[in-house]
Amino acid sequence: MAPSRAERIRTALETAFAPARVVVQDDSAKHAGHAGARPGGETHYSVAVVSPAFAGQSRVARSRAVHAVLDGEFQGGLHALALRLMTPEEAARA
Repeated sequence: MAPSRAERIRTALETAFAPARVVVQDDSAKHAGHAGARPGGETHYSVAVVSPAFAGQSRVARSRAVHAVLDGEFQGGLHALALRLMTPEEAARA
């Protein structure tokens, strides 16, 4: 059985950022009928990543890095990501 998009996203983020924590949530059902939504879902996700790899990067740079890692998923039907990207120190203060 092929891995779900959520599993592929998690694996790609773990490989790229060696995170302390990754949470991937499929929000596609909340977007049914909206732009980019497909009947099978797997189009809209919320992602939280806590990684020391984000140290010294702006929010925009972090977002661009995640989007670059997931480019293949966007090419294959991923439509939208809601991102929360933090260093371990930022997560400890949150």
